[in-house]
Amino acid sequence: MIDARLRRLIDPALNLAATGLVKAGLSANSITISGFLIGMTAVPLISFHHYELALVVILGNRLMDGLDGAVAKQIGITDVGAYLDIVLDFIFYSAIVFGFAIANPDQAVYAAFLIFSFIGTGSSFLAFAIFAAKHNLSTEFRGAKSIYYLGGLTEGTETILLFVLLCLFPAWFAILATIFGIMCWITTSTRIYYAWNQLRRSNGS
Repeated sequence: MIDARLRRLIDPALNLAATGLVKAGLSANSITISGFLIGMTAVPLISFHHYELALVVILGNRLMDGLDGAVAKQIGITDVGAYLDIVLDFIFYSAIVFGFAIANPDQAVYAAFLIFSFIGTGSSFLAFAIFAAKHNLSTEFRGAKSIYYLGGLTEGTETILLFVLLCLFPAWFAILATIFGIMCWITTSTRIYYAWNQLRRSNGS
């Protein structure tokens, strides 16, 4: 919901940092993969209740996720890079929730509901991107992207805010997971509604 506004605030700093990384010879893909591997260490940290350290790792992952895109814009966006970025992001998001399920098995049903909700937002997002490309639909509302980014109530920024809150207040996991899961289904519903109408217009029906 606030991704576009946030991008306008943080992009100048990311672009500046990316210039230095490009000069150092780092590729966007190497940053993507490194950030993913760093982020995945949050799973054992969360599992053993080291929430503060996990939060540092999660924020580091998100910083590198921003930097890989900034580097890619300077040296050229590739299909491989865009693919890795999307796939690894979705794995990372679900992995963090899985870590909380391991940490507190008695709350695993809430973790399952949250991952179930992520499937709704992720599938409604990616499925529309496929048909948007087929019909030559595009938007740069969230900056130049390799695929059509369909917005909603819960986007990347809101998801990271959730993870921050979960690490700071792990005892609230059940409540936060339930609230965010409901928000995800609102996002999924609005995306399906938008996609339904957009694709019907594109098909002339």
